[in-house]
Amino acid sequence: MSEILRKSVKTMVKETFEGPPVPVKGSWFTSSEPNSGIFGVIEGMSCEKASMLVHETTLAAHIDHVCYHMWGTNEILKNGKQPEMDWGKSWDIHTVDEQQWNRIQEELRNEYLTLMEAIDAIEWDELLAHEVLSSLAHSAYHLGAIRQMLKVVKV
Repeated sequence: MSEILRKSVKTMVKETFEGPPVPVKGSWFTSSEPNSGIFGVIEGMSCEKASMLVHETTLAAHIDHVCYHMWGTNEILKNGKQPEMDWGKSWDIHTVDEQQWNRIQEELRNEYLTLMEAIDAIEWDELLAHEVLSSLAHSAYHLGAIRQMLKVVKV
């Protein structure tokens, strides 16, 4: 993968999770205000808010699902093959206590950091490019869903 494309992919993944760069000079696809990425929109969210049911799911379930998908991507990047995954189970979380909520957020951050490191280290081929780009698209989709859910939860 060309260095320009690698940097662009990292910029988009970073915007999905961290929001646009500070100071904000605009964004590529998120809101241009600070903390508009996944980490920013859930920062300070209580476990009660993360557990509120909105259209048959919770914010905690969305965050855990994004983390699970990114774990799968990281496994493919590390081992070159798809791990066994149970997508239905990735939506099992309905309510979380403070400890569970903190663990989910920590795991998401760890998977994100692992992905960012992998983007720099992997030997790119078409399969790996598809995998990283699908993880980006998947995470951006859930960022939008989470932001819509926040209108109901009113953090």
